[in-house]
Amino acid sequence: MDSISLIKKVRKIEIKAKGLSSQVFSGEYHSAFKGRGMAFSEVREYQYGDDVRNIDWNVTARLNHPYVKVFEEERELTVMLLVDVSGSNRFGTLLQFKQDLIAEVAATLAFSAITNNDKVGVIMFSDHIVQFIPPKKGRTHILRIIRELISYNPTTSGTDIGEAMRYFTSVIKKRCTAFLISDFYAAGYEHAMKIASRKHDLVAIRISDRREKELTDLGLAKFYDPESGSTAWVDTSSASVRRQYSKAYTSMEEQIVNTFQRYGIDNTEIMTGEDFAKPLMKLFKMRA
Repeated sequence: MDSISLIKKVRKIEIKAKGLSSQVFSGEYHSAFKGRGMAFSEVREYQYGDDVRNIDWNVTARLNHPYVKVFEEERELTVMLLVDVSGSNRFGTLLQFKQDLIAEVAATLAFSAITNNDKVGVIMFSDHIVQFIPPKKGRTHILRIIRELISYNPTTSGTDIGEAMRYFTSVIKKRCTAFLISDFYAAGYEHAMKIASRKHDLVAIRISDRREKELTDLGLAKFYDPESGSTAWVDTSSASVRRQYSKAYTSMEEQIVNTFQRYGIDNTEIMTGEDFAKPLMKLFKMRA
C-alpha cells in the first residue's frame, strides 16, 4: 500500500472510530470498564439512598450509628489491545476482510479509551510477537496504532495465542483491561489464557465470516490455507463433505466458547460486513 492510500485509509478509520467512540460508546465504556477499578477512600455517616451493601459494620457497631464505605474510582486505566495479524484474517466474503474489521474494532476501542483518559497499548501477534507498542495517551499515538495495523504485511502466517498471552503477562505487570481480538484459529492457548485472565480483566472479541461456518456448493473447488500455505481440491457438491465441514467447525466453535466460559472471560462475536457497534454495545451493557 502506497503512502497516500495508507493516509486515506487511516483517516477513514479514524473518522468512523472517533464518531462511534464519542457518540455511542463513551458512556457504555465508562460504566463497563472504569467502574471495575474502585479503591477504598474513607467512611462517612450513612445518608438516605446509600447502598446498604457499602455499610461498614465494624465502624457502625463501634460508633452505634450507621457508616458506609466510600470508594473512589480509579481515574486512569491501562487498556491493551492484543491483535491477531495472522494469515487467516486475510479472508472475507462480505464487503471487507477480517483484518479490516479488526483494525476498525481496535481503533474504536482505542478512541473510547483515550476519550475516558486511559492509556492504550498494542501487542500484534501471529505465530510470534510482531510488535509491542507501549501504552500511551493521545490522538497521535492512536493514529500510529491504526497505521501499524493496516500497513502490516505478514512474513509468517500462523497463529500462537498462547505466546501472545505469555508475552502480555510478562510485559504488563499492573492489572489492566485487555481486549484479545482474533478469529481464534489456534490451539493450545488455554493454560496461558487462564493465567492472563486471573491477572488482568481479559475480554475476547472473536472475528468471523459467515462463509467460514459452512461450505457452499460450488462443485469442485480449490482451497488455499493462508496460514500453512497448502492447497487442496474439495468436492463441495458432496453433501457428506459439507456435513463433515459443518460438524468440525461447530466443534471448534464450541471449544472456543467453552474456554471463555471456563475462565470467566467476557466475549462477543463480530461478523464481517455487519455493524460491529451492536455486538460491542451488547458486550458493554452486559458488563455494566
